[in-house]
Amino acid sequence: MTKSRYFMPPTALWHMLQTQRPLAWAQLSHQKVRLAVAMGGISFANVLIFMQLGFLSLFTGGATALPQSLKGDLFLLNPSTEFLGSNGFDRIRLYQAAAIQGVVATTPLYISPTSWAYSEQKKSFEGRVYAFNPTQTVFNLPAVTQQQQRLNVPNSVLFDRQAKPDFGPIPQLFAEKGPVMALLNNRRVTVEGLFSLGNSFFLGSGNVIMSEATFADIFGANLLDQVSVGVVTLAANANPAAVKAGIEKNVPGVKAYTHDELIAKELTFQESTAVGPIFSFGTIMGFIVGVVIVYQVLYSDVNDHLAEYATLKAMGYSDRSLLMVIFQEATILAILGFLPGFAISVWMYGFLGGLTRLELIMSPEIALTVFVLTLVMCTVSAAIASSKLRSADPADVF
Repeated sequence: MTKSRYFMPPTALWHMLQTQRPLAWAQLSHQKVRLAVAMGGISFANVLIFMQLGFLSLFTGGATALPQSLKGDLFLLNPSTEFLGSNGFDRIRLYQAAAIQGVVATTPLYISPTSWAYSEQKKSFEGRVYAFNPTQTVFNLPAVTQQQQRLNVPNSVLFDRQAKPDFGPIPQLFAEKGPVMALLNNRRVTVEGLFSLGNSFFLGSGNVIMSEATFADIFGANLLDQVSVGVVTLAANANPAAVKAGIEKNVPGVKAYTHDELIAKELTFQESTAVGPIFSFGTIMGFIVGVVIVYQVLYSDVNDHLAEYATLKAMGYSDRSLLMVIFQEATILAILGFLPGFAISVWMYGFLGGLTRLELIMSPEIALTVFVLTLVMCTVSAAIASSKLRSADPADVF
């Protein structure tokens, strides 16, 4: 596989800068103010792209955090459900599904919005409640499975340690003193343990897990008749596809999903909203800003040294060799502009993550994507700016 003649690997570039002063670097470093402006512009474009991709990744992760944390072989939803918790179905459908051959158990999971207030505060904030039978396993979260027996105590809950600070210093108080009192839906509850699910655009600002008995006591027993998600456990030798088809054929009012299909459904809902396209558009705008900035720098450089380029042509340099100088400049600008942009974005990810309690993480995939986009951005700019180079005529010099 041959490498492009216009792309210079970072190691080769560094070695070249240490051992000699190539024409491309000499051109850029000659105008230090222009070089600094170019680096600042590319860094700004990088930060913009980093933030948009980070938010997009966070949005995607938030859409899948809940389904990924559930433990089951099949999941039953109301056919009209757009996202988990938006609609429920009659609990009797779980009993009917349990009668299908290959089904070992069916467990109801209840999801409801709620208000939460730390006992020493007057203002309440909207959170999300998850309720199930503590004698059965619904979540694939070790912190939940190890503590769910504590939910058998009336009005006891597990609290998400990644909730926003508005929900009170519950994790710190629990670590220092043990169980913490708070208000949920204007009812006093006791935090008996902590877990981590995280915040997102979907999950709200804080999450609480409780038993279905506590759920019925606080929200009303009639809500137990409407199940948000039915978690189905199959026998070891059961065929998931056959059981799924059997449930959908014999149990009206529900649709069955495998784990992968449930995650895909949440992502499909995400794609139907305006949030994802907004972040994607922001990424495109950052790319365009970078192209314009680098183009202006390279075009000005070529225009200022047009006579020198014409002289080099007269000395026998080909258009290809001179074009390579422009593309080398673009590669140098891409690397020099990416490094500060990456550093600033890592800091901003950490700052915003701590401020919002959202899992805004600089993943290798995001870093690599932005670096490749930066190289493409600078290469496109070089290709546009090189059109001026072709007009360099030796005859105009002499």
